[in-house]
Amino acid sequence: MYKLFGKRLLDIFIVFIAVVCLSPLMLIVALLIKIVDPGPIIFKQSRVGKNGESFSFFKFRSMPVNTGDLASDEVGKVKLTWIGKVIRRTNIDELPQLLNILKGDMSIVGPRPPLRTQEELLKIRKTNDSLFIRPGLTGLAQVNSFDGMTVSQKADFDGEYVKNITFFNDVKIILNTVLYLFKPPPVY
Repeated sequence: MYKLFGKRLLDIFIVFIAVVCLSPLMLIVALLIKIVDPGPIIFKQSRVGKNGESFSFFKFRSMPVNTGDLASDEVGKVKLTWIGKVIRRTNIDELPQLLNILKGDMSIVGPRPPLRTQEELLKIRKTNDSLFIRPGLTGLAQVNSFDGMTVSQKADFDGEYVKNITFFNDVKIILNTVLYLFKPPPVY
């Protein structure tokens, strides 16, 4: 029952509360982005969603205008604006995805939506059924050190999540995400 209806209701409930509470912060971030590097405030990118269908994925723009599409593990190859560094470190750049969730393109919890060029990840997700659910703002891989994982490890966590979608597991992942946000940044 949760998979069919409850998960979507939880998404809408959380998005409503988040937008009400975070709209002043989102407005300030939007103004700073526009002041620092005139151009679009929102970065739009084609990502792969439920059933392999493409959708427009939203983030606050953290890179200079005209930066190309890169996978998350290649982000070190581009320059970020100063506000971009701040919003990336704090994950504030992800807040526009609340609109993706409201539209039904994404869920609060699920596998992160990949680029179409991440063929190996898409292939594994197809075999473990994680390509057939809504991608998430956060997920099991994200709360288990996502950035340091191989494609196969990420996909394994995605497959594990699909087998165990419950209200309690989603709440646990959401709470672990909040805790993850307060961890100090890694030292390289």
